[in-house]
Amino acid sequence: MEDTLPKLLVRQVSGSFELTALLQKRVRELVRGQKPLYETRERNYIRIAAEEIRRGLIQLVPDEEQQEPEIIL
Repeated sequence: MEDTLPKLLVRQVSGSFELTALLQKRVRELVRGQKPLYETRERNYIRIAAEEIRRGLIQLVPDEEQQEPEIIL
């Protein structure tokens, strides 16, 4: 049985949290005027971002600041 696009994307980016973060960041960029990374007539920003992930055109790069553990005294 073929996986659905959301399941495929979750596996491609190592989990649902990472997928959500990546979709959110990319959709925000598209809303602010950045062009899609592939030729399309699609106007739905979420679908555009999902297709960019599926094609391997974008990936989530963690911030270095967030990689270090936070210590609260």
